[in-house]
Amino acid sequence: MKVSQSQKLYEQMKEGRVYRREELTAFSKSLDRELKELVKDKRVTKAAAGLYYRPKMSRFGPLSPKSTDLVRAFLKTDDFLLTTLNVFNGLGVGLTQMVNEYVVYNRKRHGKFKLDGLTYYFKRPPNFPKKNEVSDEYLFVDLLNNYDELPDPPDDLWDSLQAKVREFPHKKLERLSDRYGKASTKKLLKELTANA
Repeated sequence: MKVSQSQKLYEQMKEGRVYRREELTAFSKSLDRELKELVKDKRVTKAAAGLYYRPKMSRFGPLSPKSTDLVRAFLKTDDFLLTTLNVFNGLGVGLTQMVNEYVVYNRKRHGKFKLDGLTYYFKRPPNFPKKNEVSDEYLFVDLLNNYDELPDPPDDLWDSLQAKVREFPHKKLERLSDRYGKASTKKLLKELTANA
């Protein structure tokens, strides 16, 4: 039995890996037609314009790829920090937000994009740490960076921040603020540490 061209393309794609369209051109002479066919048959998923993956299958059905893999393929680089405003909840300053949106600090793109049905907010700050360098002190500075964007902050958030800032070495906060903070963040931090 003859194997179809779309089946050959499907077999070349590894389960769970996200591909940019141009990465697949070597496997097919009529790529767009075959991708369209595989997407229609639900064997391949189109995550965004020019991004495709062959889902891994579980007993519950197809699995989406990891968010880091989606972002890496979208940006064509590993130079990004994937986070969410929900991480600030762990600082113990009274935040309980549940935001269904990722934030991606990077050097290439800016704006909101849908990848595999989820919203990713790409921001280009002047600087951001690697994932393994993220500490509670950095998160505190980053919370101040995002202070005006927090959804439904509690009325006593400022008081909670003033209490929290006492737990951190001020010199370290200043260093992180100088490296990663916006001008407004440096001002907020000065106000907080002045009263601590």
